[in-house]
Amino acid sequence: MRIVNRTFSEIMPGETAELHRLVTPDDLYVFAASSGNYNPMHLPGQDVDGDGVPENIAPGMFVASLISAVLGTLLPGPGTLYRRQSVDFHTRAHAGDELLCRVTVLDKRDDGTVRLQTEIVRPKDDALILSGEAEVIAPTQKFERDDIEVPGLLVQRHRHFQALLERARPLPAVPVAVVCPDDANSLGGALLAAREGIIVPILIGQKSGIEAAAAQLGASLDGIEIIDIQGDAAAALTACKLVHEGRAATVMKGHMHTDDLLRPMLDKVHGLRIGRRFTHVFLMDVPGRPEPVMVTDAAINIAPDLATKVDIVQNAIDLALSLGVEPRVGVLSAVETVNPAIQSSIDAALLSKMAERGQIRGGLVDGPLAMDNAVDLGAARTKSLKGGVAGQANILVVPGIDAGNMLAKQLTFISHAESAGLVLGARVPVILNSRSDSPMSRLASCAVAALHHNATTGTTGANQ
Repeated sequence: MRIVNRTFSEIMPGETAELHRLVTPDDLYVFAASSGNYNPMHLPGQDVDGDGVPENIAPGMFVASLISAVLGTLLPGPGTLYRRQSVDFHTRAHAGDELLCRVTVLDKRDDGTVRLQTEIVRPKDDALILSGEAEVIAPTQKFERDDIEVPGLLVQRHRHFQALLERARPLPAVPVAVVCPDDANSLGGALLAAREGIIVPILIGQKSGIEAAAAQLGASLDGIEIIDIQGDAAAALTACKLVHEGRAATVMKGHMHTDDLLRPMLDKVHGLRIGRRFTHVFLMDVPGRPEPVMVTDAAINIAPDLATKVDIVQNAIDLALSLGVEPRVGVLSAVETVNPAIQSSIDAALLSKMAERGQIRGGLVDGPLAMDNAVDLGAARTKSLKGGVAGQANILVVPGIDAGNMLAKQLTFISHAESAGLVLGARVPVILNSRSDSPMSRLASCAVAALHHNATTGTTGANQ
C-alpha cells in the first residue's frame, strides 16, 4: 500500500479527499470484538425489536471512524494527530451499504492545526449519514512509502453453515433414526436439530440410557418416539428396517462405534446397499474461504483403490450438486505431475481422464494436484496449471484415510473450521458425528442430510 501525506505547508483551503467503503457483516463483528460493544442491534442477524427483520445497524462510532481513515491516510495523511471531532448523525448505515466519506479543508491556523469539514453519505440514495468538523495537527515532514503492511484479520464465523441451516429450516422435518443416543452429546445433537425443525428423531436403543441422557441435559422427550432395544448391533439393524419401511429417511450415529453402525447396513439382505461403496464426506466451513470445502474419504476407506476412489468422487459430486454447489474436484497427491513411484498421482490422473470420458459425471475433476495448487490460485499459476479446478477446488480427494483424517483435523483445530460428516453410497444418507463435534457441527450435519435427501428424492417430510 502506497501512502503519501500532505504537509501543513502544502495544504490549501478547499482541498478535498474521499474514501469509498462497503460496510460488511464482518465489519460489525470486528468492531464488536475490538470495542467491546455487543449491542445486538449492531450484530448481524439479530432482531431486537421483534418485527422479524434483523436491524444490522452499523455502530455510529464505526461509521465515524471512517473519517479518521481519510485523515490518517489521505488528507493530511501520515503524521496527522486529532485535536477534536464533532459529529452529528442524521440517519443510520447498515451492513451492505456503500458509504462515501469526504473531508474538505476549511482553513489553516498559525499553530499548525487544520480545520476540516467532514461528512459521510450513502451514494445510492444521497442520504447524509453524518456531518461534522475535525481539527487536526497536520504533519510537517513529508512521508511517502509503499511498504505499509497491515496484518489481515479473519473473522471466525461459519456463514456457509448458517446459510445451509436457513435453507433447511423451511423444509418439512426429515424423519431420522438415531441409533443409541444414550449420552448427552449424541442425544443433544438430535434434540437440537429437532428444535430447529430440521429433523423428527426416532430414538433407538436402551430406553433407560436415553432417558438418563435426557435428564442430564434437562431435556424433555415428550412426543418423541423411543424404540427400546438392547445392544448396538440390534439397534443399527432396527434403523435399517425403519428405512426399508419408509419410516426413516436418514440414519444418525449415536454413542457407538462406527463399525457397529455400518456393519448391518452392509448386509446384502437387510442392509442399505445400492451398488456403490460407502464413502465418507466432511463438509467443512473454513473461516475465510468463499465456499464450503469437502474432504473425502477421511473416515471409512483406509487405503482406497481406483474403483473405490471412483465412488468416493461420484458420491462427493452428488452431494455438492444437492447442496447447489458447483463441484470442482481436486484429487490430491504430493505432486502435481504423474510420478510412477507415487500411486496416488497415477490414480489422480486416471480419475481425471475418467471424468473426461463420462465415467464420472456431474463435476470437473483434475489431478494430480498438490494441496497448495488445489486451493490457491496463485500457487496454481506459479506451476502453470490451468482449467476450472486448479487453485479453486472445493472437493479434496485424499490418497488415504491417514491424509484425510489429518487434513480434516488440521482444518478443524488450526483453521477453526466446523465440519458436517455424512456417509454416502447407502440407500439414505448416514449422519456420522464424533464425540468431539460441537453443537453447530451436529446441527449442520442434520441440515446437510436433509438438503441431500430433498434434492435426491424430493420427499423430505416426515409425513410424506
